[in-house]
Amino acid sequence: MGHSSWPLTGNNAPAENPHPYYPLGVSIPDYLPNEAPVPVLLAALGGMLGFSLLLASVVARKANPDLGRTDLAVFCWFVMMSNRAGCSRPGRGKLTSSTLKGYFVLNHATVASSQNLLAQLWKEYALSDSRYLTSDVFMLSVESITAFIWGPLCLATALSIVLTSPLRHSLRITASMAHLYGVALYYATSLSSTYFTGRSHSRPEVLYFWVYYVGFNLPWAVIPALLLLDSVRTVTRAMRAPDLSSSTHRPKEGAVPVRNGSMKSKVI
Repeated sequence: MGHSSWPLTGNNAPAENPHPYYPLGVSIPDYLPNEAPVPVLLAALGGMLGFSLLLASVVARKANPDLGRTDLAVFCWFVMMSNRAGCSRPGRGKLTSSTLKGYFVLNHATVASSQNLLAQLWKEYALSDSRYLTSDVFMLSVESITAFIWGPLCLATALSIVLTSPLRHSLRITASMAHLYGVALYYATSLSSTYFTGRSHSRPEVLYFWVYYVGFNLPWAVIPALLLLDSVRTVTRAMRAPDLSSSTHRPKEGAVPVRNGSMKSKVI
């Protein structure tokens, strides 16, 4: 997977700044190729996610020893979503993102020229969607919402699952709907742009279009849809239970109350 073998941008791109991104000729100022090989980047990403999920699982088990496997899996999903989306503010007076989405939002103007690990991950993914390297207004808007609103919401949802809070299904429904809406907007804007202009933001190779663009985003459509369906069913059953209970204890037609509170059939 050598980047040097790819066709570079068209004649309207600056000669000093060739790059492999589509559409050909798109302006990506100060672009620098990644220094780290793709396997190293993927291993680093997998290691960070794996460590955070393992640590979160241990903490969750200690906080709630009765947490079932299914609830633990859902908890880990929302922890991963909060890590993928959120940001943190460390010391030194500089706002720095600790995760993918937040890093992009706060550093979108310098991602193309940076050799930071997260920047290199974004440059690799941008082979399937170059909008991440062009400070696209839509991408900045939707990823800002993801980082600063949906990230904390996912963390709150994860905590509600461990604490078995009555709010957990309401939060799951809200977070799942947010992810489904975000994925729908992401694909709609990209595919409609390709349809109406004939210019794709993704390279045509199978790896970049089908694996990165389709495959990497598919879980954010499938899993939230399943969680949404499960929570809606759970809430529906819970709302139906009082109705069934009240209908069971409803007095029969023709019965009249007696002094001890019981019902006595009226003799006709």
